[in-house]
Amino acid sequence: MSVLILKNVSTEGPGTIEDFLREQGIPYRIVELEKEAVPHPDEFDTLVMMGGPMSVNEEEIYPYIKRERELVKEFIAGGKRVFGVCLGAQIMAKALGAEVYVGPEKEIGWYEIELTEDGIRDPLMKKLAVHPRAGDFWKRFRVFHWHGETFDVPSGAVRLAKSALYPNQAFRYGNNAYAFQFHIEVKKEMIYEWLKDEPVDRDELRKLTEAIYEDYAGRAMNFYKAFLSDKVTGS
Repeated sequence: MSVLILKNVSTEGPGTIEDFLREQGIPYRIVELEKEAVPHPDEFDTLVMMGGPMSVNEEEIYPYIKRERELVKEFIAGGKRVFGVCLGAQIMAKALGAEVYVGPEKEIGWYEIELTEDGIRDPLMKKLAVHPRAGDFWKRFRVFHWHGETFDVPSGAVRLAKSALYPNQAFRYGNNAYAFQFHIEVKKEMIYEWLKDEPVDRDELRKLTEAIYEDYAGRAMNFYKAFLSDKVTGS
């Protein structure tokens, strides 16, 4: 069994998720939905859905979004793992019956999230919240955002994190499905490429990225290890 990674657009790949899978020797397959059909889900025990500039509400333009929603339901019903990032998180929310809609304003760059009380208790969010070098627990920490839409938390799901602009930044459904509005997977080069044409202070962004990134990547790796614990060597 292996990990199925779905790319909604070529520029938004799995980044550090792929790095982790390679390091651990975990089999995976990346599917570019603009070009390829989704393989049979029985071949996989984990579904990962990446981001994209389109809206989950644009299924008429991007029909593969409907297939992703169906896969979320299939994997969850089968007790398999599901992880959605940004658009992937919004697809999860809609698949589970929640609304997805335009937020108050775009959230682009490094901004804090704050764990909810349920987030503080969640064992995987704890892995994300603990500083990878110092080992102390942070209820608030910066993550990388790039989104203009948001979601309601599905009925039966647990809200895990919020930000100043967006009250719903992460949720868990059951024990094996996690949705993050923010981009846990980014590598530095991905950040610089995405923002090269945006009206932002690129020097300030680069300075902040260089200061934050290594710890951020360490947080991400700790989350992946916990999420895929039974597949990790030595677990």
